Amino acid sequence: MNTPEQSQLGKASAYVDQYDASLLFPIPRAGKRAEIGIAGAAPFFGADLWTAFELSWLNLRGKPQVALAHITVPCETPNIVESKSFKLYLNSFNNTRFADASEVQARIRADISEAAWRGAEHAATVGVRLIGADLFDQEPVHELDGLSLDRLDVECTRYEPAPDLLTAEFDQAPVSEVLTSNLLKSNCLVTGQPDWGSVQIAYSGPQINQEGLLQYLVSFRNHNEFHEQCVERIFMDVWTRCKPIKLTVYARYTRRGGLDINPLRTSHPQGLPRNVRTARQ
Repeated sequence: MNTPEQSQLGKASAYVDQYDASLLFPIPRAGKRAEIGIAGAAPFFGADLWTAFELSWLNLRGKPQVALAHITVPCETPNIVESKSFKLYLNSFNNTRFADASEVQARIRADISEAAWRGAEHAATVGVRLIGADLFDQEPVHELDGLSLDRLDVECTRYEPAPDLLTAEFDQAPVSEVLTSNLLKSNCLVTGQPDWGSVQIAYSGPQINQEGLLQYLVSFRNHNEFHEQCVERIFMDVWTRCKPIKLTVYARYTRRGGLDINPLRTSHPQGLPRNVRTARQ
């Protein structure tokens, strides 16, 4: 079983520029999920929405091609793909010739699917969409919709996850709210490098105390965990302590190494949002 410490994170790495799918490094989700009380099937749906901004290859005449890639990895996959290995994998396309973009798309889909679903009894595929340079100008920038928690003037003193800060009005009528914050920050599980993000929390149920929720989100500031793991921890803490009827947690993290990762976890089946970047991404 792969562990984060065995990955290329924090290590000097040779940049391979010829296609090599073996560079991908899957890490099981189960270990970190067990830490937050998930054994067996997770109590949520969702996906990890990746954007690759540094994708290039050669056409059959040796001319470089560029594109953006949107990759959708279902949260039901047994593995995440460690992000540095993803970057090294995409760089291995740089001096490799492909007939066209559809061949590149198919190759990425097959390779990421194999890594993400490795070890599963019933494997499926991930989603991959390439956006050519002629369409770059149509890529929108939009902030997460909702009421900003950052408007609140709160005192913050805790910088490791503190779920006890979460409270809700259980004796009042239920509400439906969409709340956002740009103050989410955590650190890479292995290197400790900062990860900056924005988060959207949509719920129906007992009204969540907004000051406590903002303080709770800020409490991730010194926490070392991968993006996907942080979002699942937020979901489980809010789900268990505030007991909403419905809950969706969606975070968009700034890119590193030409990649951003944007996990969404939801208590109920729903369509995924468009993979639209925020201004900081």
